[in-house]
Amino acid sequence: MGFSLFRALLGVSFFTFLSRILGFIRDLVFAHQFGASAVTDAFFVAFKIPNFMRRLFAEGAFASAFIPVLTEIKNNQDKATLHDFINQVTTRLALILLAITLIGVTASPFLVMIFAPGFSQNQAQSLLASDMLKLTFPYLFFISLTALSGSILNTHKRFYISAFTPVLLNVVLISCALWLSPLMNQPIMALAWGVFIAGGVQLLFQIPFLRQLELFPQFAYKKDNKGVKKVIRLMIPALFGVSVTQLNLLLDTLLASFLVSGSISWLYYSDRLMEFPLGILGVALTTIVLPTLSGHHSTKSPEAFSKTLDWALRWVILLGLPSAVGLFLLAGPMVSTLFQSEVFTPHSVALASYSLMAYSLGLLFFMSIKVLAPAFYAQQDTKTPVKIAIIAMVANMIFNLLLIIPMKHVGLALATTLSAALNAGLLFYNLVKMGGYQPNKRLLRYLIISCVGCFTMGLLLWFGSGNLSGWTSADLGARITRLLYLISSAIVLYFMIIIALGVRIKDFKNE
Repeated sequence: MGFSLFRALLGVSFFTFLSRILGFIRDLVFAHQFGASAVTDAFFVAFKIPNFMRRLFAEGAFASAFIPVLTEIKNNQDKATLHDFINQVTTRLALILLAITLIGVTASPFLVMIFAPGFSQNQAQSLLASDMLKLTFPYLFFISLTALSGSILNTHKRFYISAFTPVLLNVVLISCALWLSPLMNQPIMALAWGVFIAGGVQLLFQIPFLRQLELFPQFAYKKDNKGVKKVIRLMIPALFGVSVTQLNLLLDTLLASFLVSGSISWLYYSDRLMEFPLGILGVALTTIVLPTLSGHHSTKSPEAFSKTLDWALRWVILLGLPSAVGLFLLAGPMVSTLFQSEVFTPHSVALASYSLMAYSLGLLFFMSIKVLAPAFYAQQDTKTPVKIAIIAMVANMIFNLLLIIPMKHVGLALATTLSAALNAGLLFYNLVKMGGYQPNKRLLRYLIISCVGCFTMGLLLWFGSGNLSGWTSADLGARITRLLYLISSAIVLYFMIIIALGVRIKDFKNE
């Protein structure tokens, strides 16, 4: 079991890494094609609204409620019962999503006004965002059904398929930005079309694999189904609890719409860079941990449950902490190397790097949430994390109001980090208090070793990176070469230190 989890994590991380690399290329294309302006702000809002709802209905609340029940039925019932359950859930979800999509498309001007009220000061920007939202909102329908398919596949240990699927989104968006946008009167509209097309492509990609499992969903509706009722009961509180980070980011967008033009884009690009390590490790861990923990809970194996959590937190500490340090110290060089162009100026580079530094301080907490929250959902406990989420949400609002005036968009990023720290801390405390997790004493040892390695690595990056002006004035080739040298040197130094202090490959395996 230990090696299979280790191997699964490496595989999922590889495909997630591929997706993130393409995501960087996508953002690089966006930055060079469109820069950071009122037009790009309009697209990011039009994309963020369905993307936020996707994380509520798809990877977020739905998956957290669906996977534990699906695993329980899979382990304790026959395949006919399992298929009937999948049919019932899929039918209800599809009907709900269709209704929400129709409402969202119809009410797009109203949604833009709610999520970006600052756009009302610029009628053209508000109208453009509304037009794009009509195209991007159906993405919610496609991608939520894609996530349902991925949940079924993950429960049957087919992790790689759902991990590869996001690659298709980036391929489609890059293609539309490069080849469709020059053909349109308003080039940015090509990205909205790209979102719509990508949603359909991702859903179609997973259908053959469901057929292989003989679990392709069919339309079926029965009033009474115990499994469906349990999913609904678990999903209602999880709708808020599992998505607190996304709600916080949406609040950032809402408040940032009142700041100077470009603020939303600066937050977007810095968030995208922070999402790179978070996606490779945090999302990959969630993909594997939730169905695995659900299996341990359904078979009443508390010791295996605790060991799996310990294994996941070990990864968070040994890889998440150095990633956070690297992002903080290389924020300016990374933004400059990846996004600087004639339309994404050194001024934008500096402002985006400041918010990236604020986000990087919370990377360890964001990753921890992706491991700790599934531990509650795997036990079919959605009440505890939702209570914690409410506390974190209120704290984020307070931090936002306190920090936005003195620190502008950077204050919004820092508020998100502070609320994530509170969220992760409370999740960990309650999980231990309730007896769901008994931390291994070695975790403290790993934390100390990682801190020593990060300190040494940090000194190298601090002296090696120099001033931001040296990066923004250099040509692209020099920036790329220097950045790759710093990153590779930091990685080698960090692993040399932690290996010298006693960390071994077996420490990354589930023991």
